[in-house]
Amino acid sequence: MITKKTFILTIVVLTIIFSSSYFYLNSKLRGNFLSSNNSGDISLTSLEQAKKFNDEITNSRENIITKTVQKVSPAIVGINVIEIRQYRDPFSSFFDDPFFRQFFGNRGNSSQKVQGLGSGYIISPDGYIVTNDHVAGNASEITITMTDGSHHEAKIIGSDPVSDICLLKIDGENLPYVELGNSNDIIIGEWVIALGNPFGLFELNDKPTVTVGVISATGMNLEPISDRYYLNMIQTDAAINGGNSGGALVNSIGQVIGMNTLIYTAGGVQGNIGLGFAIPIDKVKRIVTELKSNGKIDRDFQIGMSIQSIDAGIMRYYNLKSNKGVIITKILPDTPAENAGLKSGDIITEIDGYKINNEQTIFGVFQEFRTGQEIEVKIIRDNNELTKKMKLEKNK
Repeated sequence: MITKKTFILTIVVLTIIFSSSYFYLNSKLRGNFLSSNNSGDISLTSLEQAKKFNDEITNSRENIITKTVQKVSPAIVGINVIEIRQYRDPFSSFFDDPFFRQFFGNRGNSSQKVQGLGSGYIISPDGYIVTNDHVAGNASEITITMTDGSHHEAKIIGSDPVSDICLLKIDGENLPYVELGNSNDIIIGEWVIALGNPFGLFELNDKPTVTVGVISATGMNLEPISDRYYLNMIQTDAAINGGNSGGALVNSIGQVIGMNTLIYTAGGVQGNIGLGFAIPIDKVKRIVTELKSNGKIDRDFQIGMSIQSIDAGIMRYYNLKSNKGVIITKILPDTPAENAGLKSGDIITEIDGYKINNEQTIFGVFQEFRTGQEIEVKIIRDNNELTKKMKLEKNK
């Protein structure tokens, strides 16, 4: 058994050993934290050491996403618009009668100011800004808010309702601007960042709202909305909400690859449910170039044919395996369709790489082309696949 005397002696020895170790380590640490250079000045204090440690922790939280947000954010803008809309009183026909007019006055058409908001991004140091046509295309007043808190009056250089793209301009020089990327090499599953002004939140701190997700799908042909056609759209699960329209969809290295435009809603849900759509930046670049030069898009060409979507009866009659495509029902003489060698009964399946699903798709696809352009039309005739070339000639 260990005696009381032996136990006490053991405690004393251990205390001496730990005390010696403590003083040794403490002197080493003091040497590290309070080392001096030749001039006698302290070169590294404990405060500096702690700051260095905190900086290392902060740096470890940074990644390619956070660095991209820092890079792109200064070029993202909030857009506030005032639009003048005309309204007609549903009972205005009654007030055309002089008897009623003497009591109620003229209650025909009336004008009303409507406020709206959206997002945009600066694409050049001299102040060109891109957004959606449905954000600013019909605006009478446009105010741009930048991340430095400044407000600028913008003017419309040109707007294209069909593609839903609008080009604005503010006065300035050496402004921050984004790098436009390439939407043809998008990878499904790659990280993307949506930046913009949802619900006008930009105004609270002069900074864009940032959401992160991945590319869910590409080449999405959506149904037209108010004569606006959305083809080859980019789908993402990065949250897009009301007010995000016109904002930038950016890849992880800071290149804009799309313009946030639409969200998919179902079952009465008004907010984001993980299905957002962006216009590919390659299309935006083409439209912007034309708007900058001409202020509008020239689609003044004729085609010269009537078409119809394929139903079950047509599928059976022509022994088709799918209802994708349209059938030509009539060819007009001396038109691009006739000159291309197309005939009634031909099934159009593809035009210049665009898959044709139905009438709405083909109407939207033709909006992608310009007067004088030659396009390839893939058809099925007598169960054979053929390709015809059609030149889109100007309307006579």
